[in-house]
Parts: sequence; C-alpha cells; structure tokens
Amino acid sequence: MKKVITSGIIVGFALFVICYGGLFVAIRLFPHFFEEYISTMFNSDGSRDFFFYTHVFVISFALSMFWKRFKIFFKGHSVIRGLEFGGTYAVVSLLPIFWLSYSTLDITFKMVASWFIYGLIQATVAGVILSKTNP
Repeated sequence: MKKVITSGIIVGFALFVICYGGLFVAIRLFPHFFEEYISTMFNSDGSRDFFFYTHVFVISFALSMFWKRFKIFFKGHSVIRGLEFGGTYAVVSLLPIFWLSYSTLDITFKMVASWFIYGLIQATVAGVILSKTNP
C-alpha cells in the first residue's frame, strides 16, 4: 500500500503541473472554445474550486490503485505501458460516462471530446509514471 500512496502522490503532483499548465495554455490559444463554459450549468462562483483543483490527486490515487491491480497485463517499455494503461482506462471508464453525459446533458460533442482527450492524457501520463515508480 505504501507504493500505491507514494506513486499516487508523485502522479498527483505531475498531473497538477501538466494539467493546469496545459489548461492555462489552452485558454490562451483557444479562448472561444472555453466560452462554452460560461453557462449556468457550470458553477463559477468559486465555492467549489477546491474540488476542481484537487481532482488530479483523487484521480492519481484511483489510477495508482488500478495500476497496482492490473500492471501485470501491460508489457513493454514504460511509454508503451503508459499508452496501453491510458487507453484501457479511457475505454473502460471515460467512454461510458461521457457517452451518458453527452446523451443527457446540454453539452456539445466538442466539449465531451475535449474531456475524453484530457482524461486520456491524464491516464497515459499516470501510466508512464506508475510504470517507472511501481513496476
């Protein structure tokens, strides 16, 4: 369990830097895309910002536990293992929930596709790091 926690913390900090750095850059490069988030559907009063900024740590511990259980199925170099891990997570977890979200919520396909890509990148980065810290 110590490896899961240690790896989860490392992945959490890496994802924090990568995800929020990427978000900062993306907002600067594609401002019109992010205008879709100016909607009553999204909470923008700041009362839940803590949950938004800490989601990378929640997902990092979840992915670390997932890695511990299923790492034996991912073979090869750490980048290949990370890609397989990220792809598996995306198909098993992200695709079904985003399919449901798109079918029931008033959100655009472009928005859901960006969430899917974001989650795929997170899981792939986590997989690469986990394959090095907890082989």
